[in-house]
Amino acid sequence: MQKLSPATLGKLAKLGIRQRADLLLHLPLRYEDETRLTPITALQPGETAQIEGIVTRCEVAYRPRRTLMCRLRDDTGELVLRFLNFYPSQQKQLAEGKRIRALGEARLGYFGLEMVHPKCRAVEAEAPLNTGLTPVYPTTAGLSQILLRKLIAGALNTLPLEDTVPDSLLQRLELPGFAEALRLLHNPPPEILPDALETRSHPAWQRIKFDELLAQQISMRRHHRERQRRIAPSLQSSGSLSVRLLAALPFGLTAAQQKVRAEISADLVRAHPMQRLLLGDVGSGKTIVATLAALQAIESGYQVALMAPTEILAEQHFLKLRDWLTPLGVAPVWLSGSLKKKDKLVATQRIASGETMLAIGTHALFQAQVEFNRLGLVIVDEQHKFGVHQRLSLRNKGKVENSISKVKQGGNEPATQAVQVVRQETGEDANAVSPMKLDYQEPHQLMMSATPIPRTLAMSYYADLDVSVIDELPPGRTPVVTKLVSDTRREEVFERVRIACLDGRQAYWVCPLIEESEALQLQTALETFETISAAFPELRIGLVHGRLANEEKATVMAAFKAGELQLLVATTVIEVGVDVPNASLMIIDHAERMGLAQLHQLRGRVGRGAAESTCVLLYQSPLSELARARLKVIYENTDGFEIARQDLQLRGPGELLGARQSGVAMLRFADIEADEKLLDHARQISDTLLNEAPEIAQAHLRRWMAHTHDYWQV
Repeated sequence: MQKLSPATLGKLAKLGIRQRADLLLHLPLRYEDETRLTPITALQPGETAQIEGIVTRCEVAYRPRRTLMCRLRDDTGELVLRFLNFYPSQQKQLAEGKRIRALGEARLGYFGLEMVHPKCRAVEAEAPLNTGLTPVYPTTAGLSQILLRKLIAGALNTLPLEDTVPDSLLQRLELPGFAEALRLLHNPPPEILPDALETRSHPAWQRIKFDELLAQQISMRRHHRERQRRIAPSLQSSGSLSVRLLAALPFGLTAAQQKVRAEISADLVRAHPMQRLLLGDVGSGKTIVATLAALQAIESGYQVALMAPTEILAEQHFLKLRDWLTPLGVAPVWLSGSLKKKDKLVATQRIASGETMLAIGTHALFQAQVEFNRLGLVIVDEQHKFGVHQRLSLRNKGKVENSISKVKQGGNEPATQAVQVVRQETGEDANAVSPMKLDYQEPHQLMMSATPIPRTLAMSYYADLDVSVIDELPPGRTPVVTKLVSDTRREEVFERVRIACLDGRQAYWVCPLIEESEALQLQTALETFETISAAFPELRIGLVHGRLANEEKATVMAAFKAGELQLLVATTVIEVGVDVPNASLMIIDHAERMGLAQLHQLRGRVGRGAAESTCVLLYQSPLSELARARLKVIYENTDGFEIARQDLQLRGPGELLGARQSGVAMLRFADIEADEKLLDHARQISDTLLNEAPEIAQAHLRRWMAHTHDYWQV
C-alpha cells in the first residue's frame, strides 16, 4: 500500500482500511457468477445471468429521455441492453459488430427482454470464462472493484494468516480454519452456490462471524475484569435514611425491586467501581431503586450525580426526589443549561464545596466548570441517549488521585482503604500492588433504561456490565388498552377526548412535529392545539414542545400534573419521565411515523392510576410495510421485552440502542439475533481464552479491533 497515492489511501481509509492487514477482513457484499454463459432464449425475467453475443445495432434514443440502446444477438435470440447514463467510450465499446459479454438482470421492457445498465466487456470468440465467483466489495467513489481485488489478492498472498482460535475449539464448533475461510470468501470456487455465501450461512461465513463475536466478547469481558482492579469508595451505611424514606412512602417495594436493590447495594459496598445497567419496563419503579442507591452513597459521606437526557425528565426527577428527600435532610441541587448565570453559579458552588450531596440535571453536570467535592455514585437515566464522551466526562469528575506514595505515608484515607481491599480480595502485598491499581478512585455507575433490551442484545453489547432487571410492575397499575384508528376518524377521536376530560380525567395528544413539513405532511402540535382549542372552548388545554423556553415548559407540566389543565398537546418531549396518575387517555398522532420504543414509552404515560386507560394510535394511510409491522407489534403486545425483541428484528441493534449516536461499536458481519448460538459459544470461549491463553486472546483482539475505539467500559 506504500506505492498508492495519498488520494487512494484516503479513500481506503474511508472504508476502514488503514493497513494491509485490514484488507483481509474487507469482505465481499455479494458475488457475480461469471463462470458460465446463459443462452438469451433461456433467460427468465428477474434472473441475473451472463450472456454473450454480437452487437447488431447501437444508437442513442431521445424519447422519453436520452438513452443508449444496443441490440445483442447470440445463436438463440436477441435482447436489448439499455443505458440511461453513458459515456462516449461505452458507445465505442458497444459498436455494431463487437462481441460483448454482459452480466445483468433480465427484465421485460418496451422492446421485449432487456438488461438495464449491465456490466459489459468486449471479448474475443471463445474467450475463457472465470473459474470462480467474482467478489463485489464495499467501496467508495473513485475506488474501483479492480483495484480492490488486486490489493486484497496481494494481501492474501503475502500476509500471515495464522489462526487465533485453538484447533480443539474449532473442531468442537465444526468451523473451518481462519485462512481456509478467508480464502474461500474472497475467491469462492464455482461449485459453491452464491446464495450460501450471500445469506452468510456457509461455514466460512460462520467462522468469520464467530471470530468477530469472540473479539467483541473478549474486549468486553477484559474491561469487566479490569474494572475489578480499579478502586472505588466502599459505600457502607446503616441504611437509616432508606428505612425512613420507605416508611414515608405510600407504596412498598415489589419483589423485583427488592432483588435489584440488594444487587446494587452489594456492589456499592465493594471497593471496585460498580457498572450496573438497571433495566425496567415503563412504570416498573426504577426511580425509587435509584434513590435508595443514592441514599446509601449519601449516608456514606459521598455525593451523587443523577443525569437525564432532557430537561423535562431531569426536572421530573428533581421534583420527585426533592419531595421524597427534603424531609430526610437531603436537599438536591438542580443544574441545567437553561439556568440563569447567577443560579448556575450558586448551584456549582454548592456542588464543589460538598454542601449538597445530590446534584440532578442534564448534560450541564459534566461541563468543565462543574466540580464535585467527593463524588461517589453517578446515576444516568436513559443512558443510551447520551454519547460515550458525555458519560465518560461525568464519571471522570469523581476520580481522585490516590498515589501509592500517599498511601505509604498514611496521608490518604480512601487510598489506604483501597490497599486493604486489595489485600483482602487478591492476597497481594500492598508494596507489590501496581500503581495503576490505586492511581485513581472513581465513582460507581448506575445506568438506567426504560427501553428493555432483548437477551441477545444484552449478551452482545452489555457483556462488560452487570445487568439488573425489574421484571414486574407495581400492583395497581391498570393495563392500557391500545386501539388503532385511521386518520379519517379524527373527529371521533376529538369527541372521545372531550368526553374523557369532561368526566374528570386528563389526556395527552402527542404530535411528532412542530412546524409544517410538506415532505412529511404531518399534523403539527401547533395546528392541533389551535384546532382543539377552537372546537372545545370549555376545555383547559396546554401546549408543550421543544421550542418553548424551559420555564414555560416547567409551568405547563406543573399545571397539568396539578390537574389545572385537562388536555396536554405535546411533542415527544413527554416521552419519558412524566407521571400523572389521573391521565387515562393518550392520543398518538401519526403513530406510523414513530419507532416501537417511542410508542411504548408514550403509551406508558397513561395507566398509572386506578382508572381504565386507553392509548389511541392515530395513523394515516397508506402504511408502509415497516409502519404496518410496527403498529401490529405495539397493538398486540404490552410486554416491553417482547416489543424490544421484535423491534430488534425490524430495526437492528444500532438504532435500538441509540448506538449510532452514542458511539457503541456495531458488528460488521454477525447478526446477534440470527447468530445467537455463535454468540453463546463466543461468550463462553472468551472467558476460557482470558483464563488459559491470554496471549491468544490478545492476538485475536489485535486482528479485529486494531482501529476501533474501545469504549466498552462506558
